[in-house]
Amino acid sequence: MGLFLMRLIVGGIVGWLASVLMHTDDQMGIIANVAVGMAGAVIGSWIFGLLGFGVHGVIAYLIVATVGAVVLIAGLQRLGVYR
Repeated sequence: MGLFLMRLIVGGIVGWLASVLMHTDDQMGIIANVAVGMAGAVIGSWIFGLLGFGVHGVIAYLIVATVGAVVLIAGLQRLGVYR
């Protein structure tokens, strides 16, 4: 239960940071931030894994998750979900 709650909190923070970077923070609520942050962590880990980078440490994880969330928001913008 504690690990799941921590992932929700970190997902929310990462999703919010990515939405601020991509200027979609006015359009996204807390649930969207958490969903984008958690999915962004998966996408970022996959992208960095393809590039041969491993994620070691909290700061590296936050960077990778934020990059993944930014990529996800950019893709959603291209699809017209966000302006």
